Amino acid sequence: MKIPKLNTHRRLKAYTLTEVLVVLVIIGILILLILPNLLPLVTKAKTTEAKMQLEHIQTLEKSYFYEHSKYSKDLTELGFIQEKLTTEGKDAHANYRIEITSVSNTGFTARATSVVDFNGNGTFNVWEMDQDKNLKEVTPD
Repeated sequence: MKIPKLNTHRRLKAYTLTEVLVVLVIIGILILLILPNLLPLVTKAKTTEAKMQLEHIQTLEKSYFYEHSKYSKDLTELGFIQEKLTTEGKDAHANYRIEITSVSNTGFTARATSVVDFNGNGTFNVWEMDQDKNLKEVTPD
């Protein structure tokens, strides 16, 4: 009976460490080239939160006006609950602080101010909406 001889010198086909590192460096360079083009898209997506919250405030104010014949400056009186801001802890989700800046018998102005500088340029995004649902970006980010 013949004992089979083990072939210990057989090479397996695989990538070398150098090849893997070169691929990772190329991917990193591509990400660095693409990232500045994606930041405006991220900012635009985050501003959707401000727009939605301001529309919600406008709806609450309109309902409050129909009941009391005046607008309110108090968010809790309207029934609006501000989510925790991202600067307040790890469970937080909101990127915008919502407030009502001015109230009169004929109208109001609500403001959404970002608490995060989305593109890192030092300016914080600010949106405003009035009783007629006129939305404007006061400070672009």
